[in-house]
Amino acid sequence: MLRFIGRRLLIAIPTLFLVVTLAFFMMRAAPGSPFDTDRKLSPEIERYVLARYGMNKPLGQQYLDYLAGVARGDLGPSLKYKDKSVLQILKENYGVSLKLGLSAILIASVTGVSLGVLAALRQNRSLDYGVMTVAILGVCIPTFVTAPLLVLLFASRLGWVPSAGWNDGAAINLVLPVTVLALPQIAIISRLTRAGMIEVLRSNYVRTARAKGLPEHRIVGRHALRAAILPLVSYLGPACAGLLTGSLVVEKIFNLPGLGKFFVISALQRDYTVVMGMVIVYAALILALNLVADLLYAALDPRVRLS
Repeated sequence: MLRFIGRRLLIAIPTLFLVVTLAFFMMRAAPGSPFDTDRKLSPEIERYVLARYGMNKPLGQQYLDYLAGVARGDLGPSLKYKDKSVLQILKENYGVSLKLGLSAILIASVTGVSLGVLAALRQNRSLDYGVMTVAILGVCIPTFVTAPLLVLLFASRLGWVPSAGWNDGAAINLVLPVTVLALPQIAIISRLTRAGMIEVLRSNYVRTARAKGLPEHRIVGRHALRAAILPLVSYLGPACAGLLTGSLVVEKIFNLPGLGKFFVISALQRDYTVVMGMVIVYAALILALNLVADLLYAALDPRVRLS
């Protein structure tokens, strides 16, 4: 296992290098400049600002300087937020996205797996059709449609929850954004679980367990579910990374000070270093969580050998 982890970490280094390279040159190729404003800067001030951030150097030299900074753990200063580094912005705002993401993935996993198991046990019955109908709707309807509808119903008309705002992470303020984040994940997880359960319940070892007279709850909980959630483990790696780094749409709609909102604002403002810092964090999370998913896959399925 240690050899497998070491090999995956070695593969992660060139992968991150490729992500940094692509992000750097794509950001520089975008039209506009971080210092474009309604009020035109004088040539002297513009030269000073460019020199202050090292943007007066050739593009190749800027790239090498940025790589050297990333290797030291320095993602550079923000080009728009005065006297703030990218690391400071990430540290100040990751907690919001982390709380939202963990809450959403926990609720989605428990609810989605439960619905998927129930649908598989009642295959081709009304419960199965109902769960799959809701799942299809959850996949098809995007969050930028779900969020305003829930705000209109539960915040504007019923007044049960606030329509937006963080309020230091109060539970009542988390209800709508967490629900919007969790709904599409519940739909996907329930479909994956249902498909896996149906396949496993038809397998020979489950038939053998039933022939031996084992209780149905023990067959489902101990034998079938463990094998059925294997595809789900592979899916949850990148899904968790996306939720933990913040939802661009949800955080913008609900005015939450998370990483997703800052990513949108920074991209619009051409704040190169902040955008690249968040891209690097997202890529690193995907690599790390995919490694965790592979280790869990091997722990759940004894036929898998990590070498």
